[in-house]
This record gives sequence, C-alpha cells and structure tokens, in this order.
Amino acid sequence: MKCPFCSHENTRVIDSRPAEDNNSIRRRRVCDECGKRFTTYEKIETIPLIIIKKDMNRETYDRSKIEAGILRACHKRPVSVAQITQLADEVETEISNLEEREIPSAIIGEMIMNKLKDLDPVAYVRFASVYREFKDVNTFMDELKKVLK
Repeated sequence: MKCPFCSHENTRVIDSRPAEDNNSIRRRRVCDECGKRFTTYEKIETIPLIIIKKDMNRETYDRSKIEAGILRACHKRPVSVAQITQLADEVETEISNLEEREIPSAIIGEMIMNKLKDLDPVAYVRFASVYREFKDVNTFMDELKKVLK
C-alpha cells in the first residue's frame, strides 16, 4: 500500500478489525519511510452493478449519488451524518440482497423514500418531490396528505 503522505511503497499493517458496517475490514497502517499513520478499508470486490435510469440509459452504481440525494433531502433537518450513512448502508444492503446485475433506478428511489419516511417526513417529501418530479402544487399536496395519515 502506497503512503498517502510521502508516496513510499513500503507500509505495514499495525491493526486490523471489522469496520462498523461489518462489511469491510479497517486497517491501521504505518509508513516505514515517514512514520505517519493512516487508515484503509478493505471490501469484497463484487460484480459491477448497473443502474437503469428513467430514460433507459445504463450507468454503473455509485453510492455517492445515493448519499448526495439523501443529504440534499435532509438539508437543515435534524438528521445526523451517521443517520444518513446508516440509511445509505441499509439501501446498499437491500440492493445487494436483490442479487441482480441490473436494477432500475425507480426501485432504488422507492427504497430511499421508504426509509426517509420513517427517518424524517420533511426529508421524505423533499426527496419525493424531486424523485417523482411533482408538476404542480396538487401533486405535492397529495403526497403531504399521505404523510399526514
């Protein structure tokens, strides 16, 4: 593993343990050249997942897009970064449990909305308004009525 500080190629592992998500290994490393420490995460390499977009274009799965969408929906809401990360982890686990190579983005959007509904109703409505492309106030009000029930 190359040192991120000095780019020296000799580093060694000084501690290994399961990461918080239990889906990866957290390794503390030290550089033999500069002595600085850094952390790496090791995950199982999987077959690339393809997302089928609304316009039928295909692109590779990108977790950061899920996190960014959730973060935008939760802007100025009492939702912690840890809760956002946990929600993204849960969605990612559900996606991998489907054991499909190609998944429509609509399925992922619904997974996120179902989880946001329980986490924060305002964030849910924000996400739904963008994801479902609300065209007018009536559509927005219909969704709000569902949440209020």
